[in-house]
Amino acid sequence: MSAAIVWFRRDLRIADNPTLRAALDHAEQIVPLFVLDPKLWGPASDNRRWFLSGALADLDDRLDGRLVVRRGDPVEVVPALAAEVDADVVFHAGDVGPYGRHRDEAVAQALASEDRRVEVPDTPWVVPPGDLTTKQGDPYKVFTPFFRAWLDRGAPDPIGTPRNFSVVPGVESDGVPTAPEVDAELPPPGETAARDRAGRFLRGDVEDYDDARDDAAADATSRLSPYLKYGCIHPRQLLARLDLRTPGHKTFAQELCWRDFYAHVLHEWPDSAWSAWSDTLKGISLSRGKRADEHFEAWCEGRTGYPFVDAGMRQLVAEGWMHNRARMVTASFLVKDLHIDWTRGARFFLDHLVDGDLSSNNHGWQWVAGTGTDAAPYFRVFNPVRQSQKFDPDGAYIRRWIPELADVEGKAIHEPWTLEGGPPEGYPEPIVDHAEEREEALRRYQAVTGRS
Repeated sequence: MSAAIVWFRRDLRIADNPTLRAALDHAEQIVPLFVLDPKLWGPASDNRRWFLSGALADLDDRLDGRLVVRRGDPVEVVPALAAEVDADVVFHAGDVGPYGRHRDEAVAQALASEDRRVEVPDTPWVVPPGDLTTKQGDPYKVFTPFFRAWLDRGAPDPIGTPRNFSVVPGVESDGVPTAPEVDAELPPPGETAARDRAGRFLRGDVEDYDDARDDAAADATSRLSPYLKYGCIHPRQLLARLDLRTPGHKTFAQELCWRDFYAHVLHEWPDSAWSAWSDTLKGISLSRGKRADEHFEAWCEGRTGYPFVDAGMRQLVAEGWMHNRARMVTASFLVKDLHIDWTRGARFFLDHLVDGDLSSNNHGWQWVAGTGTDAAPYFRVFNPVRQSQKFDPDGAYIRRWIPELADVEGKAIHEPWTLEGGPPEGYPEPIVDHAEEREEALRRYQAVTGRS
């Protein structure tokens, strides 16, 4: 019987999976494969390993225990398995990461040397990165026109779930990896949990998403990012249930588009993963040395003395996730109040975020740092107190994550250093003066750009 391999990666689901469907249409039998690549598994945080292990266990369950997990270098594992089962085609979804693209090219070459081939019927994004260009044929560098083109392009309708299919028997598996112990309180992984979470969000919070998404205490965001990261659900499954005439629905679609946009940026400029996309701020003075390291440690631990910043950082460690508004404020504080290289913050986020996605995380950091495409101007410095007052006016988010401030009443929750006697016991004074550091950030900006 003819055989094909379905190489699962960031599409850990059965429903609406064009890669799986293409393999079923091509061959009489399939081998559902996941390669546990040490080059990805090793550097991953425990939070992401835990979630991935659970998502694989869920996928294996939905495949009636027939998922084949092999450990090793995909360039060796995939061709070897194709020869083992005599599969003429390996189907997989696309990737945009520098490592992933290099790996896929090497796998394709190894297969071609044995008269086998790969097919890529899908990607984890609504529009395959690289498919949208300006009228001049250039890649987009600004989000708003990209969003318009993205809306005009639209998304294909989700496809159904295959009910019955034949799997090549007797293929040995190394087994789903054991989930590591984690301290964070993480969401349940897998396609089933993704469907449940999406259903709750789309029946409720999406209606007011345009207004409520920035309210840190309301927790009215979708919380779908970990499931999108691993493809437990695809964004087109969400778009199919949205009415873009409704403000909340359209705003949520815009957030999905940001995810596509940053994948598009990484596809076009792979070096932007860890290097500034724009050289506008090349040579800007950064703080280094013992004092910078002490400030970075205080930022990581949520001990800066600025409650909204500290609440965000403590949420990150406790939940492996952070509210998006807090992500922007904490990032701005590191880059523009502490003058620390954005890559240090991006790495710390990836060390903890269960939704840690290279393109979204690192280009989001560059947006704040003023070095990316469509970036916020460097002179836009988030005031952590004003952000707190605006997006957590009652201090509920702060009190949830900073127990030392739980009994502080009124507006002082945003500036506990103004209390008589200073902050409550156990909570630090601000490690820097925001007004002074804002001026310092602007001075450093002017020094490299000549602009005031």
